[in-house]
Amino acid sequence: MRKQDIGFDYHRYHRLLTEAVDENKRLALIELLIVEKARDRLAAQRASDRAAMTAETIAKVLKTGRN
Repeated sequence: MRKQDIGFDYHRYHRLLTEAVDENKRLALIELLIVEKARDRLAAQRASDRAAMTAETIAKVLKTGRN
């Protein structure tokens, strides 16, 4: 069995899946999963951008310090 993602709330999604007894609830669950995955990807992209900006700033500071 593979490791669960840190942000993946297995028990919550399992509960929601068991409650999705009709088409509307199933569609709402699918939409929720899509929205939450998009939010996670956006957060990861922002973190990556911040790390890149920090690395760039450090490189500039180190370059300036050598002159």
